[in-house]
Amino acid sequence: MQSTVIAPSILSANFAKLGEEVDAVLAAGADWVHFDVMDNHYVPNLTIGPMVCEALRKHGVTAPIDVHLMVQPVDRIVPDFIAAGASMISFHPEASPHVHRTIQLIRSGGCQAGLVLNPATPLSVLDWVLDDLDMVLLMSVNPGFGGQSFIDSTMDKIRAVRERIDATGKSIRLEIDGGVKTDNIAAIAAAGADTFVAGSAIFNASDYAQVVQAMKSAVACVRG
Repeated sequence: MQSTVIAPSILSANFAKLGEEVDAVLAAGADWVHFDVMDNHYVPNLTIGPMVCEALRKHGVTAPIDVHLMVQPVDRIVPDFIAAGASMISFHPEASPHVHRTIQLIRSGGCQAGLVLNPATPLSVLDWVLDDLDMVLLMSVNPGFGGQSFIDSTMDKIRAVRERIDATGKSIRLEIDGGVKTDNIAAIAAAGADTFVAGSAIFNASDYAQVVQAMKSAVACVRG
């Protein structure tokens, strides 16, 4: 299993001072910057695009930027995020008519490629592409909708995907996004996740470092 990564979702940050917010959360011990891209088409919400990613790079952010595309079509926007400085780009199989081609497009641009599984997406979508992925992202809420809690059935899904990843013998990350908090991250890690997206749990706190370190300590307790 890979090293623990905490990836704060900047959608929960104060966008009036986004550069400062990202600097602060990275200084607090976060590892990646998670970037949620919604198009009001694939999901019923509209967020941010490659200009914001590029702006963070120009601001001086050198940490990995983990881009989660909730857009359709996917292939049109991938090159824009590659050019903007993304490190990882993940997409939903339902949003691409040619999943393997999209993976190749991402990797040909020098980025790591991830596939995102919604709560009801079957694991069979991984059957013929898992070996080509750098990351599997499991949604533990339905993307694009607010006010949701962690869906408990995700735990079994994490265990099942972990078995598949381990069987490949490859260094493929297993990322969880949605409802991750200090009081459930240990159980999520015990199920097999190594990369954790957290938004409001971090950015709504008065002390980012306290939350990030609490999360890392909780994971360390179950991973040893």
